[in-house]
Formats: sequence, structure tokens, C-alpha cells
Amino acid sequence: MNFELASARAVLARTPVVLDSWLRGLPAEWINDNEGPETWSPYDVVGHLIHGERTDWISRLRILLEHGPARAFDPFDRFAQFRESEGKSLDQLLDEFARQRAANLETLDTTSISSESLSSPGLHPSLGPVTLRNLLATWVAHDLGHIAQIARVMSKRYANDVGPWREYLPVLSR
Repeated sequence: MNFELASARAVLARTPVVLDSWLRGLPAEWINDNEGPETWSPYDVVGHLIHGERTDWISRLRILLEHGPARAFDPFDRFAQFRESEGKSLDQLLDEFARQRAANLETLDTTSISSESLSSPGLHPSLGPVTLRNLLATWVAHDLGHIAQIARVMSKRYANDVGPWREYLPVLSR
């Protein structure tokens, strides 16, 4: 399947709704559990997504469209959520994610992006040359990857309780 902006936008618009519906109001053990040391809980993932909304996708889109490969994207702090989310409830994070995503989608909607401009080059600070298509497709895949991560983390709460069905649940062994 080839990248298509309207289709990608449809997924991006749904991520906050999916996470809100799924996580809001759950007991703390569902949102704070992780897979062990140096892994993320659903709470951590939502914080990470907020940081991305603030500093990654639209910031990089602007750099790419304004400077092309002449200026590398600013590095992204993949662990900023631990500092930025401190003292906030999951409900606050879900609300903030929805606000940030809505603002970013509005910016995306008002930015002139043609099928030709999807091939516009940019420069990632560690990956090297990228295109606008790469950036926007990664935004969608990033959302979906973290939704899958949340499902995996939550599933593992019952890894020992599913008994022999474990062999039919690959989410528990990943």
C-alpha cells in the first residue's frame, strides 16, 4: 500500500479517541504496570506520545519544508515523558494528548502538501536522508506501534492466569 495523506490522517485523528476510550478510568494497576526494568507502562506511553506531538512530527515537518536537507531535524528525547508527566494523572495526559493532536492535525490540514511534496527531502540527525512521506508514514506507524505496545503490556498482566491458552496468545511471548 502506498502512503496516502487522507488515509494517514484518519488514523492519526483516531489515536487519542482510542486511547481515551481504552485507558480512562481503569484501575492504576492497568495503567502503571510495565514489562520490567526500563520498559514503559501505558501511562508512560501516553506521556511519550504527548512529547512527540510537542516536539517531533510537526516541528520536523516545518524544518523539512523550510530547509530541506540543509538543516537536520532537532534530536528527539525519547525519555522526556518521565520528566514532563511527573505529578500528572492519566486523565490529564489523555486530555493533553487530544489537545496536542487536534492542534497538530489542524496544522497538517492547513499546510500545503501535494503528492509531489511528499518526496521533499529532509535530514534526520541519526538516520540520514528522509522524505516528507517517510516522516508522515512514521507518525502513523509510531502511533500504531505504541497502541500495540500498550496491548502487549496489558495482556501480560494475565500471562500466568491464562493457563494452557498461552500457546495461542503470541502477544504474551513478545
